[in-house]
Amino acid sequence: MKITKRHFGTTPDGVEVYLYTLRNDRGLEASVTTYGGAITSLYTPDRNGTPGDIVLGFDTLDEYVKNPRYFGPLIGRHANRIANGRFSLNGVEYQLNQNNGANHLHGGIKGFDKRVWTAPEEDSSLRLSYLSKDGEENYPGNLHAEVRYTLADNELRLDYRATTDADTIVNLTNHSYFNLKGEGTILEHGLTLMADRFTAVSKDLIPTGELRPVAETPMDFRNEKLIGARIREGYEQLGFTGGYDHNFVLNDWDRSLRIAARLYEPETGRVLEVLTTEPGIQFYSGNFLDGSFTGKRGIAYQRYGGLCLEPQLFPDTPNHPHFPSTVLRPGEEYTHTTVFRFSVS
Repeated sequence: MKITKRHFGTTPDGVEVYLYTLRNDRGLEASVTTYGGAITSLYTPDRNGTPGDIVLGFDTLDEYVKNPRYFGPLIGRHANRIANGRFSLNGVEYQLNQNNGANHLHGGIKGFDKRVWTAPEEDSSLRLSYLSKDGEENYPGNLHAEVRYTLADNELRLDYRATTDADTIVNLTNHSYFNLKGEGTILEHGLTLMADRFTAVSKDLIPTGELRPVAETPMDFRNEKLIGARIREGYEQLGFTGGYDHNFVLNDWDRSLRIAARLYEPETGRVLEVLTTEPGIQFYSGNFLDGSFTGKRGIAYQRYGGLCLEPQLFPDTPNHPHFPSTVLRPGEEYTHTTVFRFSVS
């Protein structure tokens, strides 16, 4: 694997930002910026051997600073939604910043996606680190987070690690939007999810606490199904319309690395498998894209223009004791791994 580095710009408050490009001899290439750890491009070959960029994103730092839709970055301190921005820990109630109506989403007003990470020079991988100070977005504890990006054969691997000096909560993920064709919508992509259940949600996408079976619902992706097949019906049956934005409960979770999702695009033949050590994966079908953002190659990102497959602990976990815990205490280490594995069919 070869890593190159270039200057990507300067933030409005004067911090220098860099772009790292990782390449291997299998035709896989990923670019990652220290601004939010965002994957800005990801090139993989199609069935004819022609490389194509399969993630949504922007060409300039300024566009990443201004965009509110999480194109490719690291998400933290706590991914997904927390109801009313509130949680209790050790008998103390914390009020987080509310940036999604009354709720807290993806770490708040200035989450990990809007922070500049440091990148020590290494040859074998790209390692980004960030110190989230006590009180940032009203979270307790000084949290040191680290994410290592590695290309190996046909895989991009992300290894997450975090430690804290006080009891806190943490749930990290990556929010890349994938489109294996590189243009158009993802409605003709075939998706398989290794999940018999999903976390049912209210109209504002907050979990009710119920782990509902996918069987006999439009949420059933246990066998490959076109994403567009029942996308509107799926939401109508759950009380609202628009598309998928749900956490799926992965089967037989034992913290080992195993396949959580498989995505297939028939025209290019590209296949993406997502492997994770986490108990859940959020499937988001790009419902809130509206054509108002023009990304790379001058493409306006329309509704369903990309999809996210985000391995993570469950949304609103701090308010549901029966969900796998996101609490991290001093002396413990938070770790998990996500692998994006590419092939053609």
